[in-house]
Amino acid sequence: MPEIDSITAVPGITAGHWTHREAATGCTVILCPEGAVASADARGGAPATRETDLLRTGNLVQQVHAVLLSGGSAYGLDAATGVMRWLERKGHGYPVTNAVVPIVPAACLYDFSIGRTDIRPGADAGYAACEAASATLEQGSVGAGTGASVAKALGIEHALKGGIGSALERTASGIAVGALVAVNSWGEVIDPDTGRTVAGPRGERPGAFASTIEALRAQPPLSPFSRENSTIGVVATDAVLTKEQAYRFAVIAQTGLARTIRPVHTPVDGDIIFSLATCRNDSPTDVLQLGALAARAVERAVLAAVSNATPLAGLPSVREWVSS
Repeated sequence: MPEIDSITAVPGITAGHWTHREAATGCTVILCPEGAVASADARGGAPATRETDLLRTGNLVQQVHAVLLSGGSAYGLDAATGVMRWLERKGHGYPVTNAVVPIVPAACLYDFSIGRTDIRPGADAGYAACEAASATLEQGSVGAGTGASVAKALGIEHALKGGIGSALERTASGIAVGALVAVNSWGEVIDPDTGRTVAGPRGERPGAFASTIEALRAQPPLSPFSRENSTIGVVATDAVLTKEQAYRFAVIAQTGLARTIRPVHTPVDGDIIFSLATCRNDSPTDVLQLGALAARAVERAVLAAVSNATPLAGLPSVREWVSS
């Protein structure tokens, strides 16, 4: 049987979605209940996050037990409470006197552009995503990618559906490196191997893309820009990493976004990559090797997110647009 091309092939990692297609929103949980060394690298100018301060080097907590990616803008951070509730009931968390406190960093994207603003992921949604977690992970317009959109240089009326995608890479020694990315970018999506535009603003004729760069040349500063974005994701490995190394792992992984999204890390995107190391494989490696593979996995996950997306709430997918 071929290996699953997903972050869930990393030992110690499972993932699950909660999806509300009518409201065009959802959330995705990446579970590591036995704990994983963690860090994060946030580069976008409009983040919506939770528990990211404790991921900094020098702080007490070294491991987390899950990461939540959610729609619903900052409201979606509530879903992390449900993830904590699920982990607590399973006995997983940071040990304190007579209890455990599950550590669940989270990040949200803005998906109100095409969906309902009165329905967003909450604690029950986070709990349900945990219940659905497994080694099999659906990709496209599900979970945190349900209401995602991309290529907004000409406004949401010319955008295309985004989604959530995953990919796996391995070292020759067998160390697993996976990525999971919810793509909801202001910028267009590029195939880094060919330079071809995979998902750009919809052009004047069916199947055609307008140029984001040319649209930027004509734009007055910031005022027409959509602020309804953010690409958020997780990279994970079974290698043994310290917290400091996990941070550099996340930093290098961010280059995968820079190679596939143009432009990225803008003032109107809340881009962030979390990193997890389950430390189950003690084969020799280094952060250079792992980071390079993580960046490649991020590239492939971004492409998978848009290629597997499906039309929703009047917004066409890439497949629908190019075949029209």
